Amino acid sequence: MGKKVAVLLTNDFEDVEYTDPAKAFKEAGHELTVIEMEKGKTLKGKQGEATVTSDASIDDVKPEDFDALLLPGGFSPDQLRADDRFVQFSKSFMDDKKPVFAICHGPQLLITAKSLEGRDATGFKSIRVDMEYAGVNFHDKEVVVCGNQLVTSRTPDDLPAFNREALNLLK
Repeated sequence: MGKKVAVLLTNDFEDVEYTDPAKAFKEAGHELTVIEMEKGKTLKGKQGEATVTSDASIDDVKPEDFDALLLPGGFSPDQLRADDRFVQFSKSFMDDKKPVFAICHGPQLLITAKSLEGRDATGFKSIRVDMEYAGVNFHDKEVVVCGNQLVTSRTPDDLPAFNREALNLLK
């Protein structure tokens, strides 16, 4: 049975870090809901390769309506973490031990949610120090799975491993 995956996204997301996992998740029978500040907004990737329309407003969804959370990278996570609604939404998944998939700059939302202390994780090299200050046991590896809950990767090059491990947790 397919799982419901929440995706927190806004403009300037890293195109392939949304499109590649989205394709893999949908092919495996999972349902994605793109959540932004407003429903029906057209979101553009920072590479100009992907355009996505948001399915829901953050005000109209609850973490308990979803089985897992996807946090693509790019500039999207940094913008979203300035909004407490997105931070709290992300924190709920970590607190409830639901699967969370964060790639590249995706962990920035989890840093702001103060949900990474003591966790094994990775991310894009420019946020490594931020992650370490947040108490992360940082690993420079293509994919890190922590506590059978959190899947993190560094860059688009890591997407095959990221998707594989995320799909394993969704089984």
